[in-house]
Amino acid sequence: MDLDALLLSRLQFAWVIAWHILLPAFTVGLACYIATLETLWWITKREIFLRLSAFWIKIFAVSFGMGVVSGIVMPFQFGTNWSRFSDAAFNVVGALMAYEVLTAFFLEAAFLGILLFGRKLVPQWAHVVSALMVALGTLMSSFWILAVNSWMQTPRGHEVVDGRFVPLDMWAVIFTPSFPYRLTHTVVAFLVTTGFVILAVGAGYLRHGRHVDESRVMVKMSLAFLSVMVPLQVVVGDLHGLNTLEHQPAKVAAMEGLWETQRRVPASLFAIPDAEAETNHFEIAIPALGSLYLTHEWDGEVKGLKHWRKQDRPPVAIVYFAFRIMVGIGLLMLALVAYGWLQRWRGRLYTSPTFLRLAHRAMPLGFIAVLAGWTVTEVGRQPWVVYGLMRTRDAVSPTLTTGDVGLSLAGYILSYLVIFGGGFLLLRHLVRQGPRAAEAQERPDRDARPKRPLSALTDTPTAPGARKVGDAA
Repeated sequence: MDLDALLLSRLQFAWVIAWHILLPAFTVGLACYIATLETLWWITKREIFLRLSAFWIKIFAVSFGMGVVSGIVMPFQFGTNWSRFSDAAFNVVGALMAYEVLTAFFLEAAFLGILLFGRKLVPQWAHVVSALMVALGTLMSSFWILAVNSWMQTPRGHEVVDGRFVPLDMWAVIFTPSFPYRLTHTVVAFLVTTGFVILAVGAGYLRHGRHVDESRVMVKMSLAFLSVMVPLQVVVGDLHGLNTLEHQPAKVAAMEGLWETQRRVPASLFAIPDAEAETNHFEIAIPALGSLYLTHEWDGEVKGLKHWRKQDRPPVAIVYFAFRIMVGIGLLMLALVAYGWLQRWRGRLYTSPTFLRLAHRAMPLGFIAVLAGWTVTEVGRQPWVVYGLMRTRDAVSPTLTTGDVGLSLAGYILSYLVIFGGGFLLLRHLVRQGPRAAEAQERPDRDARPKRPLSALTDTPTAPGARKVGDAA
């Protein structure tokens, strides 16, 4: 491959979005969890829900800030690196991105301030409403961003005038054939990712005998939640696969490493796809099973990659292996949830060293699965930026040079490593402090006010009964 401006622009966008998507993959579910804790605290008055909510609010605030900083450069790149795409498609996608800012980002930004600093300044019901509005904002943000992506995957509701996409029916633009499946599949993946983070944090505390009461609640709530959401994700993923087979069959052929159109398609467990030779090496497959889960018929026909010209096929190896990583992690998640219920049946859910160790180490599983799934979605769409209508090579800015993009890519790599490295250290610090320290910060004197935005996150809480500097005076 030649390192030209097109390839470097694609690598730059991949680098930016790969880091950024880790944040909504966490904050969408975390906002919903915080809203649940706030509601439970309001209804039951149990202090443990207050401690947990205060703890996770601070983690959410750091993650939300990182998400804003890392995500704002993505639309910026549409103008710098992908100006032809912007010129052709932004009559359609520009409106959807504006809706995301107006209906989601403003909502989150407004109520997050109340959620962070308003517990002692507003009635309790208002604080609960703020948590619900922040959660709603994260879900609405997902709605609009997935609407943009779904239109690029299965474009509808437009006409092409002088090379530009002009919307005719905004309902059709938003609710494309793949949108309901893509939105549900992605949001459930985000919720599952957060569930495993909460499970891992609770299990980690229990392994070290810290914050035992809070950890038991986290483990119990997350296990119950994952027991519903992980199997649901399997069902949603199957429905999404059927939809993809209907509207993007080349992507499915790449996911399966299938070269020949055939019936009774085998399920490829492992292979090394060879795009040049148009075959798979060292393949291990189960006969006919592929047709069953792809078409729900033993004799179902699936088009092979040879049905399309070489220039119209996605990069097979990347899609093939990313899909198997995603599915493999899903199976690991199911196994861990089942093992957790086994330990609960044995009465050892909070004491089993093996389960707690596995649950603690499962924290990154959701993030890896999200990255793998996004890779399948985006790389599987290639060579199209708007599927079937506009090629990626025709979307890049014509004035870009290799040196320009190489310099900006180096800058993005350095800045993102600093942003996420610093954010990780701060998040680790908050986790080490634990829920009780977070709750102490939630109970300041009524006359106290935060001196700076991050003071609520980084200031060391004053121990109950401790005297402040100047009290003696």
